[in-house]
Amino acid sequence: MPAATAQTLSDLRRSLAEAALRAGPVAGARIGLGVTSLDEALSGGLARAALHEVYAAEVADLAAATGFALGIALRAGHGEGEVPERPILWARQDFVDAEAGRLHAPGLNELGLDPSRLLLVRARDGEGVLRAGAEAARCSALGAVLIEPWGEPRPFDLTASRRLALAAEGAGVPVLLLRVAAAEAPSAARTRWQVRALASRALEANAPGAPAFAVRLLRQRGGAAEREWRVEWDRDRRSFEERSVFDRSDRLAPRTDHAAPLSRPLVPLSGDRQVAADGHDSGLRRAG
Repeated sequence: MPAATAQTLSDLRRSLAEAALRAGPVAGARIGLGVTSLDEALSGGLARAALHEVYAAEVADLAAATGFALGIALRAGHGEGEVPERPILWARQDFVDAEAGRLHAPGLNELGLDPSRLLLVRARDGEGVLRAGAEAARCSALGAVLIEPWGEPRPFDLTASRRLALAAEGAGVPVLLLRVAAAEAPSAARTRWQVRALASRALEANAPGAPAFAVRLLRQRGGAAEREWRVEWDRDRRSFEERSVFDRSDRLAPRTDHAAPLSRPLVPLSGDRQVAADGHDSGLRRAG
């Protein structure tokens, strides 16, 4: 194993050990998303101890897919009562930064994620991202693990997905595999989702509305699938809400080469403010 990789894993294990000391109990074996019809289709919510795949319908929908996955992670890591919220580990391939921009701490905060809760692991290739994600998935102290490779990493196959699923089941931690520029393939994921961006509906005084997504359940092991919901994210309640009225604004967001699909800078796309490589000025915590 290269020295740099060994050091990254060593730092990751140390960060996970620190997280374990702060961990408190989480509620239930399922993660309710807040939309009644959606949770009913999932028999009460997403299985906590499982692997779930979230596909961006197109590369331009990466911000929307990221927002949906982060919403799930936020609900999964929510603590009970005065118990602190659990940290979220995000393993991200460097190439995603090059294509979509680095994580933007103010944007994450706008979505409802305190950047101090985030353990960020960056790797040069898909193999490194999957290795870090598998290591993290074994830590029961985490609220969720988000793994973001670019495209179709050669090491990721049905066997590799089974390892991730088994790690999630053993630790009771949801693992969210965020897929972009990748075709659907057989995997051990409990559910598979496709996400497209919707235009946000403006608030009073034309203020930006809540981030909105069209989410399609493509696969659910042992349950019904091929259903679609149009939902918004309420950052104050940290919950998804179903759009009850479809009006002219309820359409796919316009796509250009110079604009993110969402109308608010909620997730990692930022053209003018980037997180420094060493994590300074960002509030993000890096492991490695």
